[in-house]
Amino acid sequence: MANKRNATLVVVLIIVAVAAILVWRPTVLINGIQAAGLYASIAIPMGLILGIVHIVNLAHGEFMMVAAYVTYMLCIATGIDPFLAMLPVALVTAVFGFVVYKLTIKQALKSPELNQLILTFGIGISLTQVANLIFTSQTRKISFDYVSASVDIGDLSFGVFKFVYIVIAVLMVVGLRLFLTRTTTGKAALAVGQNPRGAAIVGIDVDKTYGFVFALASALLGMMGAVFITTSSIFPAVGSPFTMKSFCLIAMAGIGNIPGILGASILLGVSENFLKAFRATRGWADIVFFVLIITVILGRSIKGKKA
Repeated sequence: MANKRNATLVVVLIIVAVAAILVWRPTVLINGIQAAGLYASIAIPMGLILGIVHIVNLAHGEFMMVAAYVTYMLCIATGIDPFLAMLPVALVTAVFGFVVYKLTIKQALKSPELNQLILTFGIGISLTQVANLIFTSQTRKISFDYVSASVDIGDLSFGVFKFVYIVIAVLMVVGLRLFLTRTTTGKAALAVGQNPRGAAIVGIDVDKTYGFVFALASALLGMMGAVFITTSSIFPAVGSPFTMKSFCLIAMAGIGNIPGILGASILLGVSENFLKAFRATRGWADIVFFVLIITVILGRSIKGKKA
């Protein structure tokens, strides 16, 4: 009963806060939701890997960086639009992710978690350095007319293109939920994520499932890398901040809670843009996710002690 009252109170407070922001400065909410879509779309593939393969991929952002550069080269060479490049780039990154899994991740699955973290961190650093050698540290950008589309509502004017990120995030959540609950392969992946030994006993190929999940997550990240270049400049270190933010969002949502990543992303995106609305707090916007994750973890720890 107390939990129900607390949940109701939280919902009411969120509704009041959203209404207040809409009245006071609606662009905070608009920009926050757009940023949330980007964060969630990048974090969801990491959540899939962590929930099933049980490994934190600290090269996650660098995988997206690779996809962004592949898209950039494809667009420059052929003139193709990034949205049309999503499928070929996803195939390339799926193969890339599968190869990385087979050559490195697979060998470390039974190692201590610290070794796994060091391994994936090393992969991320290596990808950044290789990109730096090939493309140099020069920032690259492709401009597209449709990115500047905007809407005017009274005195309020805002860009609408970045809402594509929230659409992609929602499609990822719905698509993965259907895949994991309605398909044989998805159910096998869930079984492996919950109990690898038990899944192997009933005849599920655990290694094959891990490889498939890693490739699928890499493909999703590849699609995001293709869309990413429509609104952002790219450079070798562009993916690093997204690795940390993705990990924090997963920790806030809870491992295996893919829909929760979207909710955590909205909280992060709106919080960042709320701080950016004030000149005195703009500098704190980039570290707000650390504050949020500390708050969530401490809250869970206190709740666990009381239970």
